[in-house]
Amino acid sequence: MSTRSNQLPKDEGLDISKLLPKIIRKWPLILLSVIVCLGLAYLYLRYTTPMFRISARVLVNDEKKGGSALGAAADALGDLGGLLGTKSTVDNEAEILQTRYLMEQVVKDMHLNITYIKKGRVNDIEIYKSPFTVQFVVPEDTIKATGFDLELLKNGKISLKSGLLDTVVEFNGKITFPKVGTFIITKTPGQLFVQDERYKFSIVSIDEKVAGLMNDLSVSVGNKLITVIDLTINHPIPKKGEDILTELIHKYVQGNIDDKNEVADSTIKFIRNRLAFISSELGDLEGNIQGFKQKNNLADMTEQSKLLVQNTSSFMNELSKVETQLSILSNLQEYLKDESGNRVLPSSILPGDMVFTGLIDKYNALLLDRDRRLLGVTETNPVITNLDKQIKNMRTDMLANLISTKNGLEITKAQLQGQMKSVEGQVQQIPATERNYLNLARQQQIKQELYIYLMQKSEETAISKTSNIANSRTIDPPKSEFKPFSPKKSVVALVGLFMGLAIPIGIIYLLDVLNNKINTKEDITEATEVPILGEISHSDDSANLAVSDNSRSAISEQFRALRTNLSFYHNENEKTKVILLTSSMSGEGKSFVAINLGNVLAITGKRVLLMELDLRKPGMSGKLNTSNGVGFTNYVVDKSLTAKDIVKPLDIHEDLFIVSSGPIPPNPAETLLNPRTKELIDELRTQFDYIIIDAPPIGIITDAQLLEPHADVCLYLVRHKFTLKNQLHIVDDLFRTKKMKKIGIVINDIVLSDSYAYGYGYGYGSYGEEIAKKGFWKRIFKG
Repeated sequence: MSTRSNQLPKDEGLDISKLLPKIIRKWPLILLSVIVCLGLAYLYLRYTTPMFRISARVLVNDEKKGGSALGAAADALGDLGGLLGTKSTVDNEAEILQTRYLMEQVVKDMHLNITYIKKGRVNDIEIYKSPFTVQFVVPEDTIKATGFDLELLKNGKISLKSGLLDTVVEFNGKITFPKVGTFIITKTPGQLFVQDERYKFSIVSIDEKVAGLMNDLSVSVGNKLITVIDLTINHPIPKKGEDILTELIHKYVQGNIDDKNEVADSTIKFIRNRLAFISSELGDLEGNIQGFKQKNNLADMTEQSKLLVQNTSSFMNELSKVETQLSILSNLQEYLKDESGNRVLPSSILPGDMVFTGLIDKYNALLLDRDRRLLGVTETNPVITNLDKQIKNMRTDMLANLISTKNGLEITKAQLQGQMKSVEGQVQQIPATERNYLNLARQQQIKQELYIYLMQKSEETAISKTSNIANSRTIDPPKSEFKPFSPKKSVVALVGLFMGLAIPIGIIYLLDVLNNKINTKEDITEATEVPILGEISHSDDSANLAVSDNSRSAISEQFRALRTNLSFYHNENEKTKVILLTSSMSGEGKSFVAINLGNVLAITGKRVLLMELDLRKPGMSGKLNTSNGVGFTNYVVDKSLTAKDIVKPLDIHEDLFIVSSGPIPPNPAETLLNPRTKELIDELRTQFDYIIIDAPPIGIITDAQLLEPHADVCLYLVRHKFTLKNQLHIVDDLFRTKKMKKIGIVINDIVLSDSYAYGYGYGYGSYGEEIAKKGFWKRIFKG
C-alpha cells in the first residue's frame, strides 16, 4: 500500500508539456494579443519623437605624445600614468569639454532654455526655426518651467494662454509672468507665420536645460594612442543638434585661446604700466636737461666732454641694462608677494635668464590648469588642493630664485659702477657745468634704454598674441546620422511581438497556477493513487435522466463504461452489490450520478434500488418527482413498517426503485446508527441486484462513514472545475487508512470543450453526438 502523505504534491516548477496544450487551445486569444501589441508598437513608432545621434571629432595637440623618448616611454606605460596621479592632455581636454560651464555658455548664447513647438492633432513637434522668437527683458533669478499656447489672430495680435493667463498681446509688447519674468515676442525674419497653425513654447531655467543637454552629451577618448576626442549628442532635431555641438566646440576652442592670451595680456599690461612710469620719468629728465641748457647758456659740450661720453657709453649701456632688469625684477617681486589672488605673471621679459623664464611658464601653466579644472569641480576637490600646494611651492621657489638673480645683478651693477669710478677722476677735471650736464645725460640714456627695451618687448608680446592658436581643431565637424537611433523599428516590433505572446501566455500560466480547482485528470492522479472508475461529461439537458434504453449519446456511453468498470470491482460471489456514493461537498452531482447509474444498470435487466440516505439535505426524490412523505426515517422510528412499505417503483424503468429519506430527523447520525438500518439493508439485499446509496458529502459530515460498513464499493464524486484540489486529500486519506474499502473516483460534469481532448474523455463524437462549435470570442475567453 502506498505511504503517500495526505498533503498535495507541491508544484515542482513550470511543466511545458502541460502548459503547451493550454496555450495551443487559446491560440485565438494569443493571435488577438499579438495583433493588438503589434498595433500598439506601430502607434508608438508613428507618434514617438525620433532621436538622432550627432557626432564630431576634435584633435588635441598633446605634447606628452610624440616621437620623443619621454613620449614613447609614456605611451609604453599606457594608463599607468593615471595610477601615478598624472593625466594626459587629451584626457584633461575631454573633461573640460563636458564641463557644465561650457554647456551653460552654449545655452545662454543660443537661448536653448526656450523651446518652440508646433501643435499637432495627436502629438506636438518641436521646431527649430520658429516663426516667432521669445526674448527676455528681465528674467527671474529662478525660472519655473512654464508652457504657453500661442495663436496668431486675424487682427495681427497674439492670443497667449498659460494656466490662469488668457490674454491678447501685440508683437514686441512686454509680457510679465510670475516666476518667469518679463519677455517680448517678436516675428522671426524670413519665417512664415501661418495663421491657422497653433504653436506653443516652453520656458525652463538655464540650469534645467543644461542638465538635460549634459545627459544627452557624451565625450570620450576612444583610443589612448591617439589624441582624438569623440563628441556625441542626442537630439530630436538634427540641425539643432549639429548647431549645439558646433557652438560647444567653438566655446571650448575660444576658451583655450583665451587661456593662452591671458599670459600675453598680463605681460602687455605689466609693460604698459612700466612704460607709462618710465615715460613720465624720461619726460621729466628731458625737461630738466632743456632747462639746464637754457639756464647755463650751454650750447654744446667741449671735445673733451664728448670724448668722455664716448669712453663711458659702453659702461653706461651695460649699467642701464642691469638697472632695467633690476627694475623688472622688483616689480615681479611685488607680484609674487601679493598672495591675495593667483594671477598669471608676465612672461619672456627676462630673455637672459632662461631658468627664471621657465619657472614663470610653469607657474602660469599651473594657474591656467587650476582655472580650467574649476569649471567642473569645487575648490575642495583633492586635485585643486594639490594644485594649490604646487602653486604655493612654485611661488616660494620663484621668490628665492628672483632674490638670487637680483643679488647677482646687484654685484654686476657694483662692478660696473666701480669701472665708472675709474673715469670719474677725468670727469672731475671738466668744468662743473658740463659735469652736471653729463650726469643728467647719463640718467636720460639709462631711462631711454629702458623705455626702448620695454617698447620692444611690448611689440614682441603683441605679435606673439596674434599668433596664438588653440591646441585643438575640429577634424570631423558635427554631423547627424541619416536615420534616428531611437526608437529602433526592429527592436520595437520584436518587443511588440514578444509582449503579444508573453501577455496571454503569462495570463494562462498565472491562471493555471492560481487555479485551485480540478481541471485535468493529472490533477487527480498526482494527488492520490485512488483509481478513476468513470468520467461523466456535462449534460446540457435540464432533465436529471441522461441515460435511456436506446440512447447512444456520449454521456450514455460514459455511464455504460462506469458500469463495466464497476463489474471489475465487485466480488462475483456476492449476489447483491451495495454502492455508496459520496463526495467532498454538496453540489458535485451525487443524485444525478446515482439516478443515471441506476438506470444504466436496470437497462441490463437488473433490479436496482436507489436509497436516499442524505438525511440532512435530501434531493433525489424531488428530482425524480417522487413523494417523500414516507421513507427511511419512518422505517427506523416506526417498527411496524416493513421494507415493502417504503420501497417505491419509478416510472423511469420497471426494474428501478427508490427508498426516499422521509422526514428530516433531528439526529441524522444517530438515525443511521440505528440497528434497523442494518436490518433494512440486509433485507433489501435479498430483493435487489444493486443498491445505490446516495450519502451526504464526507468532507463535511461523517454520515457516509457510518454507512460504509453496509457498502461493497464506494464511489467518490469529483466535479470538473468545481471540486477543490486540496479536497482530494480526503479521498486519499480514506484510501490509505482503509476507512472505506474498494473506493474509486468518478469525475462528473466534464465540460466538453477543446480542453476535453487533453483532460478527459475518449472521443465519443462517433456515437452520434458532436461537440457544438463555439463562436470566436467564446473560444478566446472560455476553456
